[in-house]
Amino acid sequence: MKIGAQLFTIRDFTQTTADFAASMKKIADIGYKCVQISGIGGDIAIKDVADICASNGLEIVITHTNPIKVRDQIDAVIADHRTMGAKYVGIGAMPGEYSRDEAGVRKFIADYTPASNALKEAGMLFMYHNHDFEWEKYGTKRMIEYLIDEFPDLGFILDTYWVQAAGGDPAAWFNKLAGRIPVVHFKDMSWAKGSRRMAEVMEGNLNWPPIFEACCNGGVDYAMVEQDDCNGVDPFVALQTSFNNLKGVI
Repeated sequence: MKIGAQLFTIRDFTQTTADFAASMKKIADIGYKCVQISGIGGDIAIKDVADICASNGLEIVITHTNPIKVRDQIDAVIADHRTMGAKYVGIGAMPGEYSRDEAGVRKFIADYTPASNALKEAGMLFMYHNHDFEWEKYGTKRMIEYLIDEFPDLGFILDTYWVQAAGGDPAAWFNKLAGRIPVVHFKDMSWAKGSRRMAEVMEGNLNWPPIFEACCNGGVDYAMVEQDDCNGVDPFVALQTSFNNLKGVI
């Protein structure tokens, strides 16, 4: 399992081509060998993204792509991912236009199946990143269970923090989704000032040993370190801490 950096963590430092290049050097200097493209400036050319990452020895594994673009412009999405050499096409969540109920999730599945099929034909995989709302029950099943059962070609970017936030057991869900989670998100959860907060990996309260074991048994190829909120810590320092903690452990 390779450890990568989810670039959403450093989104404030990747809004121009020059800043993106400087940031990729910092990511490589930390020791990361692969990245997820997410939250970068929309004016940065895809070819420049590919070239800058390659020049720093960084493999582009996966993206978070605008879900509407995935649905409505799949040919362009495929072309972009071929340029970057990424075979995993991720979205951050079900778009807000879909109601959070059984009808909404089924409409989402119906609307995105053609794009998923096109990605499969191109040798790529459509991937869904969870938050906590996917654990809400609609009738007898949770939303995530509809996605698992009724969207069989869908891959999952299972996120440790958000599974825990939903009251789930991350290791148990990694085991449940074995074979459908080639890429996962590692972020920790701590408790401070009366509320939960995101933390550097192995600096919070998640039970990491069974998570690592489940990932290894479940076919996870890449674990992307992500910290949406670094709580005032420099995001590059936060990514360094997570990398140091994971180095030699998995």
